Amino acid sequence: MDYTRRDLGKMALALPAAALLGRSATLRALAQAARPNSLINGVQIGTITYSYRSMPDQSAEATLKYIVASGISAVELMGGPVMAYARARSPFTPSTEPGRAGGGGGGRAGGGGGGGRAGGGGRSGPDPATLTASWNGVPCAPSREGQTQADAGGGRAAAAAGAATAPAPAPVPAPAPAGGGGGRGTQTPEQQALANEERKWRMGLSMDIFKDLRKMYNDAGVRIYAVKDVRQGSDEDLEFTFAVAEALGADHITLELPGGANAAATLKRLGDWGVKKKIYVAYHTHAQGSMTAFDEAFAISRGNMANVDLGHFVAGGNKGGTPIDFLNKFHGRTSSIHLKDRTLPENCGLNLPWGTGQTPIREILQLMRKNRWTFPASAELEYSIPQGSDAVQEVRKCVDYCRAALK
Repeated sequence: MDYTRRDLGKMALALPAAALLGRSATLRALAQAARPNSLINGVQIGTITYSYRSMPDQSAEATLKYIVASGISAVELMGGPVMAYARARSPFTPSTEPGRAGGGGGGRAGGGGGGGRAGGGGRSGPDPATLTASWNGVPCAPSREGQTQADAGGGRAAAAAGAATAPAPAPVPAPAPAGGGGGRGTQTPEQQALANEERKWRMGLSMDIFKDLRKMYNDAGVRIYAVKDVRQGSDEDLEFTFAVAEALGADHITLELPGGANAAATLKRLGDWGVKKKIYVAYHTHAQGSMTAFDEAFAISRGNMANVDLGHFVAGGNKGGTPIDFLNKFHGRTSSIHLKDRTLPENCGLNLPWGTGQTPIREILQLMRKNRWTFPASAELEYSIPQGSDAVQEVRKCVDYCRAALK
């Protein structure tokens, strides 16, 4: 459904008043406001809450407000809002505060990320000798696998293709997931002690907390289809991960596609847990996305699925085929997809406002409609936010683009 300015005004007025009265009032206010509907001609448009990382309040309640105001009725919920809600319901008070080691990060930093960099992020301009490619007539540096838009010198071309950009918000550091995927270096004894305290607190949480969070979202017209907060340090951590996902009503959990020497063992373990818990494990890709990127995951366990990012697929060079080819072949092993408008590596791998890049978003959506595929398409906001706008308005523009594509 489309919202009028009056509808959005009702939501904006209802939530601040509700905040003064408590969580139950927040729920009632959202229920009374216009309910979102982003199921468009049979295609479920959603978003990942990472899209709202630049917004000032990262609580579960504020995040719900952003989702509803964007016109979204289904969501991939990251760990930050989930654990913030749990802390508010059952406070965690550490014995020490050595820089916070433990919490709900869900695999990405809450405020940094590849998007939100504005026009080069305050860096000096790229070496002119590297500007051997262009997009829309603006010189830029061809991207390499794993290279960010800013590193590739893509800020100038991105700004030219879109609007003037606002300064990027300062990154908000995310706590490290206890028992998570590693890669953060050795913890100090104090950090380890704090992580152990947080883990003990987390393991004692009642699942009723997460059921209440699900109810708050559902009552506002928002379904949680996926959760990105996978803790895999032990079987007990995985038990918690899947229990939270079930309590929230998710049918899959998401995390980055493992690589390296231990990838096969990780894929086997997680996929088999997914089979046991009847909740799929869906892996997200960046520039490594290709027609063969998921072969090992799919072969090793039927619990493994794709949470493929089709914008990054394009920026990675459409290796082995196009996003359309991928969906035609692997739609049965796809739990959800991410959408963003990026350009090919030879055009600098830019992240652009929808409709100005090279990701075939319109064709992807129309293919989903034609084939009646029901997995959600998550709009992920990563392009620079124009001056005077914010993440909510930009996600709404993405939804409007989808609506126009699916008329």
